[in-house]
Amino acid sequence: MKNTILLLAFIIFSTYSFSQNGMYGVRAGLNISNLDFEPDATFANTHRNGFAIGFFGEYDLSKEIGIAPEIQFSAEGAKEKDLRIDYIQIPVLFKFRFGDRFSIGVGPMAGVKVWEYEDGFSNFAFSMVGGLEFFITNDIFIDARYHYGFTDVLDNQAESEAKNSNFQFGVGVKI
Repeated sequence: MKNTILLLAFIIFSTYSFSQNGMYGVRAGLNISNLDFEPDATFANTHRNGFAIGFFGEYDLSKEIGIAPEIQFSAEGAKEKDLRIDYIQIPVLFKFRFGDRFSIGVGPMAGVKVWEYEDGFSNFAFSMVGGLEFFITNDIFIDARYHYGFTDVLDNQAESEAKNSNFQFGVGVKI
């Protein structure tokens, strides 16, 4: 599955890289993330404040609809040092535009864990992301996103399961 998603992301990036109707840019944001445990955690499970930074492309499929693949670094997990997880993520948002300044986006996101190798966390995470975007000027925008994980981030833990939950508030600039 991981190879399929990475192949899909590669195809999307290469197919649209030659497109003349797109924009590119950088985006940075603040993460407020946590892990949702099932059953509930027996310890203080507080949120982690982290950051995200990355590059994006946005390509028109029509006047009102676009596709926006990204690649970003994102610091997530929970506040406890042993529960922090950092990812390289590839969200692919389908954006629905309402005028020139406002859009809503939704789509899948694949993430690959970075830093530690055998730390008890799964190396791969799959999430769904949704968000709002508002252009302040023609080149600068602010956005808010929420993503929730579909995959268990704990590696080989039979007694409990944890999924990513993250609010992200960002600012971006077209290049």
